[in-house]
Amino acid sequence: MMTHAAFILASASPRRLALLASVGIAPDHVIPADLDETPHKGELPRDYVQRVAREKAQAVAITCPHARILAADTVVAVGRRILPKAEDDATARDCLRLLSGRRHRVFTAVCMLLPDGSPREKLVETVVQFARLTPSMIDDYIATGEWDGKAGGYAIQGAAQAFIPFIRGSYSNVVGLPLAEVALMLGVRDS
Repeated sequence: MMTHAAFILASASPRRLALLASVGIAPDHVIPADLDETPHKGELPRDYVQRVAREKAQAVAITCPHARILAADTVVAVGRRILPKAEDDATARDCLRLLSGRRHRVFTAVCMLLPDGSPREKLVETVVQFARLTPSMIDDYIATGEWDGKAGGYAIQGAAQAFIPFIRGSYSNVVGLPLAEVALMLGVRDS
């Protein structure tokens, strides 16, 4: 008979916690990893998110051995360029101007460490098309405050939905956690 290993979400993101709850998954604990998330020089978006997700899981595993630890990282990328998390309205405006009228990719890497320390990893990519944004559309969006702390300066689950005529791939990935892949990793649904 299997013993229950604690399930830990290694993320401070309220969106990730809400996404898990929306499919009936509740971690036993939420323990955010504290680490430097600065991209390495020349690091590509895919490599970056995979490295950071793995490092988050490993950082939490140090203090919580023998647990199931789920960590994730999400970036918005235009070509090889990783867009920042918007911490001020100037950064959000820059991101929105860059995204205006073009396609970009959202990458989320998920790393789950099993109780024996072995990893399961998944990289999910979603393509998102933005409409052309006028200066007044950007001003109105900035006024919502939804961009604060969001990768690429927007939240697809909010007012920014009006900017997105096309998406290919996982919607929940763009919100911050690819639910179908995570549910499979956690054994919530059959493969």
